[in-house]
Amino acid sequence: MGTQPLSPMVIRLCASLLLLVLAACSGEYRGPSGFEVYNAYDRPATRPSDPAAVRVKVSTSRQRAYVMEGDKMLLAMPVSVGAPDTPTPLGDFRVTRKDRDHRDPENGFAYSGSKTKKTPRHKKPAGWAFKGHPLPYWVEFRPGYGFHAGWIKHVTTTNGSIRVHHNLAPKFYVLVRKGTPINISTSQPEDADFADIPLPPDAGPMPDFPAEFYLGDEAFSYHKEPSFE
Repeated sequence: MGTQPLSPMVIRLCASLLLLVLAACSGEYRGPSGFEVYNAYDRPATRPSDPAAVRVKVSTSRQRAYVMEGDKMLLAMPVSVGAPDTPTPLGDFRVTRKDRDHRDPENGFAYSGSKTKKTPRHKKPAGWAFKGHPLPYWVEFRPGYGFHAGWIKHVTTTNGSIRVHHNLAPKFYVLVRKGTPINISTSQPEDADFADIPLPPDAGPMPDFPAEFYLGDEAFSYHKEPSFE
C-alpha cells in the first residue's frame, strides 16, 4: 500500500508547531518562512518640534498616510484601508483614544484546552473562552475605527480601520496624541511626491501566524525598537 499524502490542514498544523518549537529554542518568534524582507521593512520618522501642530492625512486611493507638522513631513508610510464593502470613512476626524495593547472586542479566537477557532464573539462555541484579535498600537479616530499594526496588503482589505506595518505603528503612536487632527480623503496633495515610497512585500501571499501567537501577548511587542531622525 502506497503512502498517502498529508492533507493541507495537517501540513499547516505541522508548520505551526515547528515554528513554535523553534521559537522556544531561540527565545524569539521570527514569523512565517520567507517573512524576512517584510519583517525588515521600515521608514524614517522625525519627531515634531511642536506636537500640537502635528496632523495626519490619509489617501485611500493610494493607501498612504502622511504625518505632518505644518509643511514638514514627519512620516510617510503605506497603509491598508477598507475594502469596497467595508470602506474607511472619509472626512475630518481627531484622535480620540490611544491603546497600545488593544484587542478587537468582537472578533478573535475561541479556545478550549488545546483547541482554537477563529470566530466572532457571538459565534463562539458554548463553554469556550474568547479573546479578541490583537490590534497593537491602536489609535482611534471614530468609534470602532482606528489605526493599528497589522498585515499590509497591496489591495484594499480591511473592515474600515487603517492597518500600519508593525515596525511603523509604534512610531505613528508616538507622533500623534489625543486631539491630533486626521483628514481622510480619496487623494491628498502629498501623493504627488510621496505615493511612490518603497513598499514592503505584499502580505497577501504570506502564511498567517498561528493562533497561539495572537492569543498571547507577543503581538504587542513584535516590532523593531522605534527610532527617530
